[in-house]
Amino acid sequence: MILIKTADEIELIRQSNLLVSKTLAELAKHIKPGVSTGRLDQIAETFIRDHGAVPGFLKYQGYPKTLCTSVNSEVVHGIPSEKVILEEGDLLSVDCGVIMDGFYGDTAFSFEVGAMGEKVRSLLTTTRECLRKGIEQAVDGKRVGDVGFAVQEHAERHGYSVVREMVGHGLGRDLHEAPEVPNYGRRGTGPKLKKGMVICIEPMINMGRRQIKQDPDGWTIRAADNLPSAHFELAVAIDKRKADVLSTFEYIDEVLQKQSN
Repeated sequence: MILIKTADEIELIRQSNLLVSKTLAELAKHIKPGVSTGRLDQIAETFIRDHGAVPGFLKYQGYPKTLCTSVNSEVVHGIPSEKVILEEGDLLSVDCGVIMDGFYGDTAFSFEVGAMGEKVRSLLTTTRECLRKGIEQAVDGKRVGDVGFAVQEHAERHGYSVVREMVGHGLGRDLHEAPEVPNYGRRGTGPKLKKGMVICIEPMINMGRRQIKQDPDGWTIRAADNLPSAHFELAVAIDKRKADVLSTFEYIDEVLQKQSN
């Protein structure tokens, strides 16, 4: 069942998502060669708890950590570890969730670790553009297929492939609510989007083929051809003329801009 949120509920979901956004920005200060993904997980958990919330992923369906940290060919659900040390040129996707006042926040961002090659940087740029294209379709009266088509068309036009098995989702009191929001599809198909729905749009775009495989840890999903994969995610509330974006990359961009100056 697709749940329509009240204005008050949307504001609570916004606050949860803004905390996730600020958590990712805090992590941006620490992401560099030589840092372990386990250390990043510790920083995130402390930051979330210090701001009156609890990690949304920790113990969710048995997941053991606060963050999902996926490196290079890992698409999603990489498990943070002290043994995973970031290296110059790595691509690091960080997915983070919180629960605050009974509602989830859920957002992801793919980071450059040190100096990155132009090919991988182009993948990041295009994946973030795919997210923007999808959000443009997230308005009252459109359909889920319109969102997926916009993401898929932009990715494939740039020579990349779209992961099919992993999808976006509704968001609220549960982390994964209806409807599923695939990153591919046909215009005019799928559930109708209505004002008050809250969804996470999260393109997972591979540099090579779209096929994926699961690691023996039972969580980590990676590109089957071991080529890089990028992932960006924002939560949005469906509205009449334009999506109301509940999470933001602005805090992250501010940190990264200061680092580049």
